[in-house]
Amino acid sequence: MNSVNLKNAYRLLNHGPTTLITSAHNGKRNIMAAAWACALDFDPPKVTVVIDKNTYTRELIEASGTFAINLPCVAQIDLVQKLGNSSGGDLPDTDKFAVHNLTTFDAQQITVPLLEGCVAWLECKIIPEPHNQNTYDLFIAEVVSAYADERVFSNGRWHFEGDDQETLDKLRTIHHVAGGAFFATGQAIQAGQPD
Repeated sequence: MNSVNLKNAYRLLNHGPTTLITSAHNGKRNIMAAAWACALDFDPPKVTVVIDKNTYTRELIEASGTFAINLPCVAQIDLVQKLGNSSGGDLPDTDKFAVHNLTTFDAQQITVPLLEGCVAWLECKIIPEPHNQNTYDLFIAEVVSAYADERVFSNGRWHFEGDDQETLDKLRTIHHVAGGAFFATGQAIQAGQPD
């Protein structure tokens, strides 16, 4: 057993799916990569996401009270890296959607763009928790609508195996582990049934 430097301890847990957070307010919009998103509750469904107070996305979601979680896939890995290494706040006359020629579609319950090509989307309304937001950059939100690409998610389950494996492999969710390195969701393994 090797000791892990505490500044890297989060990486032991931080291989859940990388997400792209989209936000919009008053005619402005942004998209950013975020690895720290987590399911919190079932009914109503809730999520948590960490959004640093210095980000442009934070400004927009605090103003609007909404955001969307987009789950990108292997086919989008280079785009995710680019989006994660730039700030929409540095683009006063345009936005990352225009710079990267991104195609979006409208969310149904909130006013936020959703990114085409992802494999899942969650529309979220913030549950105000000022202490958590200001102290820990932690936002709690209710999921008000969710969608998924039926090629890889149906009947409440992810499934990345099938007849067109080459296509399905490109639709696997990605998991950032540091320094531009990602894992792709791997092989499904079914546990045996209890005796």
